[in-house]
Amino acid sequence: MHDRRKKKIFPDDFLWGVATSAFQLEGSPHADWTTWDPVISEKPLITDHYRLFRQDLRLLKELGVNAYRFSIEWSRIQPREDTWDLEAIAHYQEIIDILRSCHIEPMLTLHHFTHPRWFMERSPWHRTASIEKFLRFTEMMVSSLKGVRYWLTFNEPYVILLGGYLEGCTPPGLRDVPRSLVALKNIFTCHGKAYDIIHRYIPGAQVSLAHNMSVFAPWKRWNPLDRLLKKTANYFYNHSIINAFQTGIFIIKFPFSKPVEIEVPIKDKLDFFGINYYTRIHLRFNPFRKMGVELRYADIEGHGLTKMGWEVHPRGLAKVLRYASRLDLPLMITENGIATHDTGEKVKYMKKHIDVVEKCLRDGIDVRGYFYWTLIDNYEWLQGLDARFGLYRVDFETLERTPTFAATYYAYLIQSRSGM
Repeated sequence: MHDRRKKKIFPDDFLWGVATSAFQLEGSPHADWTTWDPVISEKPLITDHYRLFRQDLRLLKELGVNAYRFSIEWSRIQPREDTWDLEAIAHYQEIIDILRSCHIEPMLTLHHFTHPRWFMERSPWHRTASIEKFLRFTEMMVSSLKGVRYWLTFNEPYVILLGGYLEGCTPPGLRDVPRSLVALKNIFTCHGKAYDIIHRYIPGAQVSLAHNMSVFAPWKRWNPLDRLLKKTANYFYNHSIINAFQTGIFIIKFPFSKPVEIEVPIKDKLDFFGINYYTRIHLRFNPFRKMGVELRYADIEGHGLTKMGWEVHPRGLAKVLRYASRLDLPLMITENGIATHDTGEKVKYMKKHIDVVEKCLRDGIDVRGYFYWTLIDNYEWLQGLDARFGLYRVDFETLERTPTFAATYYAYLIQSRSGM
């Protein structure tokens, strides 16, 4: 008899998960961001996840995920340069143990934007000492924590550089191209050396980073300067890091200037490639803007804009996955989500993007996991508490967590696509 059942596309070992960041859920009295954004001083505990983590981890069972991406808050582990907080290490070990007891694969991010205040004051990324400081922290975590196979060294290193060294809107608050290039070299040197440290302690580890990828388009297709900006941005933001992992050399190209080559010890220092994908950005040349670039998000295809003002552009996920497939490595979508108060929009966003993942799998692209951003509503960098990315809504006054229909729908998608 002819079997008309739909062929299963997602493999049995596909990682279905959600992603979070420690600081965005729990804050930290010792972190640089605590004094950077006034919102944190008004709501220092944010969701109080540090105390309520067991309750929050039970939500993972409701969703039916088999993986969970979370981060270590460095400033809790090392509140002072000469102090290691063993209780904080035990706290994160308990998270790992709970996940393991529930047959949920931990994916641990070592660095998710925040730093101990002492680090940013004495050895920020443009100083050579930053390398030794970060690697000490890495070795302490890898030697102390048990039960983690998947490691991400950094979350969105280019965003760290753009915000902290070019736009000046995040710590250390600089607008300094030369220092940004030094910081780039130091951060990626840390990745390469951390990769070796992790593999020394955990021979079967899977190590990567989470790189933010976007689709770029010219503001006006007929304008050659807009098209040049699109090409330049696409190369820098999406392709230069891929090339660097293949060659060990970053080539930084800006319009009308000589390319800069930076050697870094990262050639082949990846076991998979983590991709954070959210949106498409339109660019135009504007001589009155910083670096001659103006950007916008436009709802061109009718999918809408998120509460962050970003265009919903599901097709772009396929494009960045094709870019990244040049690495000839397994790919993980380590973040994908939408800021909205409208649960229906969240459901549509999720379905459209997972449909794209399914099509990419059919086309032979080696995608091994999808992590929705995020589990519960949290603090969004420089945007406060109202972005509402979460599958569970948080009342920031009572701290009550309430499931949205998007949580129910994600559980359904996981079950229906994977047979879990």
